[in-house]
Amino acid sequence: MRTISRLPRRRAWLALIAAGALVLTACGDSDDDEGSSDTTEAATDTTEAATDTTEGTETTEAATDTTAAEGGGGGDVAGDVIISGSSTVEPVSIRVAELFAEVEPGVNVTVSGPGTGDGFVLFCDGETDISDASRPISDEEIATCEANGIEYTEVKVAIDGLAVMTHPANDGVQCLTMADMYAIVGPESQGFQNWSDAQPIASELGSTTSLPDQPLLISAPGTESGTYDSFVELVIEGIAEERGQEATTRPDYASSADDNIIVSTIEGDEGSWGWVGFAFAAEAGDAVKLIEVDGGEGCVAATPETIASNEYPLSRDLYIYVNNAKAAENPAIGAYVDFYVTDAGLGTAVSEVGYVELTDEDKEASRAAWTA
Repeated sequence: MRTISRLPRRRAWLALIAAGALVLTACGDSDDDEGSSDTTEAATDTTEAATDTTEGTETTEAATDTTAAEGGGGGDVAGDVIISGSSTVEPVSIRVAELFAEVEPGVNVTVSGPGTGDGFVLFCDGETDISDASRPISDEEIATCEANGIEYTEVKVAIDGLAVMTHPANDGVQCLTMADMYAIVGPESQGFQNWSDAQPIASELGSTTSLPDQPLLISAPGTESGTYDSFVELVIEGIAEERGQEATTRPDYASSADDNIIVSTIEGDEGSWGWVGFAFAAEAGDAVKLIEVDGGEGCVAATPETIASNEYPLSRDLYIYVNNAKAAENPAIGAYVDFYVTDAGLGTAVSEVGYVELTDEDKEASRAAWTA
């Protein structure tokens, strides 16, 4: 039996590939950072339609023959693989595990998504085999891993963008500059309850945007999230340094490690504003409004094309980090990562969960990094 534990996600559309079924049965549902676990069982002779119930039961279908051809394998590997980290990369690692189950059903993979930072804490303590990350490992985390004797391999797996959102009824906002976003959520904006409260700081920073006079509700990732770290690096850090401020956000907003909770909050309030990984916002469809971002060269909408080309100012790379010693000791880890860097992982799995594939050159670089 093949087991994949994961946090709940609104991803019924993962079941778009036909042939060979995987049945995901949720073991619970939780809004805390720990998440909950789903159990996935491979059903080689049965094909079932995807369902999405309040208990979290889903059915996804995998292309058995295609997966075997792309990923190799022969069902002769057994063992456990423990993965934790980014909630953004989590769906990719889960989908890779589902496809991997078709060729190596004896490997049990556990995937959780408490956030990139929390994932690295576990990884550098030697508690996990692989760490999902929506940003590169930090200098502090590198030092912790080194102190604990953890050597690792970094593998880039996909590209994502940070989608900036508001409610569809908010007609007063179409495009925001970096200065605008700093003024809304930066370290100098604590206590702002109206969009227009941020206007003086935005104007002082050179923005010509006219922010609307309406209540402001911010819902966004918290400090445990790599999505938060990426936003701070891309939007806040430079301006904060110039103004002698700490590179952080205001503390008084509704933060969550669960991207779906953030999206739901945006959907429910006309004055809402926040950001998540592009795939989560795209999944919400017309229930949220994506705001264009001006990084200094004009307003750019977040699309798979602008994210892949880095034309969209809030683009970022996604990674997995593999514990080298554990991979050497446990063939299941090596087999899983071997599969991850095939076209089935870097291509099929990435595209199915809504992220942007690496260029062919970058895919080869990721394979070379892993096999070096």
